[in-house]
Amino acid sequence: MRGAFLAAAVILAVAAARHQLDGWLVGAAVFALVVSAALPPESPRRSPPEPATVPRQEPGSAEALLANIPDPVILVDGRAVVLAANEPAMALLPGLQLKHPLSFALRHPDVLEAIDAVLRTGLIRKVQYVERMPTERAFEVQLGPLKTQEDPAAVRPGVALFFRDLTSARRLEQMRVDFVANASHELRTPLASLIGFIETLQGPARNDATARERFLEIMRGQAQRMKRLIDDLLSLSRIEMRAHLAPEDRLDLTALVRHMVDLLSPLARERNVEVRLTVPDAPLYTRGDRDELLRVIENLVENAVKYGESPRGVDVMLRAEGQDASAPERIELTVRDYGPGIPPEHLPRLTERFYRVDAVQSREKGGTGLGLAIVKHIVNRHRGELKIESEPGAGALFRITLPMVRDAEPKEEAAGSV
Repeated sequence: MRGAFLAAAVILAVAAARHQLDGWLVGAAVFALVVSAALPPESPRRSPPEPATVPRQEPGSAEALLANIPDPVILVDGRAVVLAANEPAMALLPGLQLKHPLSFALRHPDVLEAIDAVLRTGLIRKVQYVERMPTERAFEVQLGPLKTQEDPAAVRPGVALFFRDLTSARRLEQMRVDFVANASHELRTPLASLIGFIETLQGPARNDATARERFLEIMRGQAQRMKRLIDDLLSLSRIEMRAHLAPEDRLDLTALVRHMVDLLSPLARERNVEVRLTVPDAPLYTRGDRDELLRVIENLVENAVKYGESPRGVDVMLRAEGQDASAPERIELTVRDYGPGIPPEHLPRLTERFYRVDAVQSREKGGTGLGLAIVKHIVNRHRGELKIESEPGAGALFRITLPMVRDAEPKEEAAGSV
């Protein structure tokens, strides 16, 4: 009989894990677990296991059942003393110990009050729990009563606590809110400028030719700013929609880099910045989307010219790496400037949408705050890596690595021509 309940408990626990511990599956799994633990061993010669201070992993034990549940789970008795806990719960609460009060490891008042409420009423409760050390994590804790086999309606003095991690969902929601707020702000400013200048031209400056020309030029700049922002948003959306589809065209990255550096040479001369290009004589092929890779090269080189603005210029280098048998062949593209550099606290967030080290300077130079986010998503779609290194006063280095390919049909080679 005990073995049957244990088997049912394991099956229900696996099903509950697949359905993220929602609904009746969780209650049924816990019920089967409690009943199997309450029944005597099938063989009288088998002695019960000794009390453990850490989760046991023996087949048929309560700890082995809880180990199949991916989220933290804790069982406590009527005095809120820990009866059992799985490994995720131990990792979440390092001070958690069996046969010790739960309050020794978890001091959140809402959770402790909910345990008392469940013991008193026998009703399921849900509370929010935030763990702030070592990093902030948010959980929804569902607390349910343990029930007896004889009378399922009767409440056994015990509570099961299930922790559902909400950290990723909350971060994604915050990113969405920030994105909408930033996009609205970026569009609102130029729109307000356009409306103000139009009203001025319709009113006081109706017959002022000098003011009209000056205002029209400013309006043109604001309209172009909105166009760049909308173009970048659309590009980012298209890239994200195709993120799961790896490009198939065979492209010569050497030719693409040469072509983009030539296109940006007027901008570099205008800002008195020398762009030094170092590429191999032989072509370096990768699988990629031509327009997207050109966008990556353009963003990196243009940023280095605009924000570096150093008399030491900008270095652009393309080379092959990993030529030995122990490592796959890769193509490495580096763009280095010798400008003011980037403070270390900004480096982890540079590829976030609308994140700027200096928002005023970025807008003055025509930036939308989406350039590096686009670069990151394109590189990810091409199964590559993006690394950023910088120190204040020592410039910045942007390094991209992409897979190298050698075999291809002759007709594909034309895709890399410029």
